[in-house]
Amino acid sequence: MRKPAAAKPARTVKARKVPVKAKPAEPAEPAMDVAVGRRIRDLRRVRQFSLETVAARTDLSIGFLSQIERGLSSPSLRVLATLADVLGVGIAALFGASPSADGASDQVVTRGLQRPELKLWRSGVSKQLLSPASSDNRLNLFLVHLEPGGSTGDELYTHDGEEAGLVLEGEMMLTVDSETWSLKTGDSFRFASRRPHRFSNPANDAKAVVLWVNCVTGAG
Repeated sequence: MRKPAAAKPARTVKARKVPVKAKPAEPAEPAMDVAVGRRIRDLRRVRQFSLETVAARTDLSIGFLSQIERGLSSPSLRVLATLADVLGVGIAALFGASPSADGASDQVVTRGLQRPELKLWRSGVSKQLLSPASSDNRLNLFLVHLEPGGSTGDELYTHDGEEAGLVLEGEMMLTVDSETWSLKTGDSFRFASRRPHRFSNPANDAKAVVLWVNCVTGAG
């Protein structure tokens, strides 16, 4: 009788390493912070203000201001409004190209596809500038988008001027002084910007859109 052939040892199959794909890069939201910081720095230099001067007038630290100008920190709308006041401009001056020395502009029309945008990505608030951008404009028109839960923050804030608006879509909570209103689509408002205020979108699943007007009485 033949002896049964010895069984061949099983081959060890090495598992192939599947290359792990790198996670797609997150949207470069900080690029917006860099652009805003550059505009603030340019406005400060045009006015020949030092960081120390701006810090003293805003009660913000020099280090924080330096981080904002370098795009390392994302300022809130309250901080931006405070800085705009000290720099003698409306918040619209933080949109678009860097201002010239005299801030002059004779632009009349802003095309729908050319609207400058200021996106406060950490707070869920973005503002599109509908009127032509210039650092000396006193009257400016914005389209404000509030993401679900978007807010200017818990703190009330003030700045120069007067403002008014119309809720085009969704719902907005508006607080002025110690009173709070729930504004629905079609509701409108007006108040002096020196009155402490804040606003937010209370919805968890719907965006709010507001047509907003700011008149900066002290600019220029």
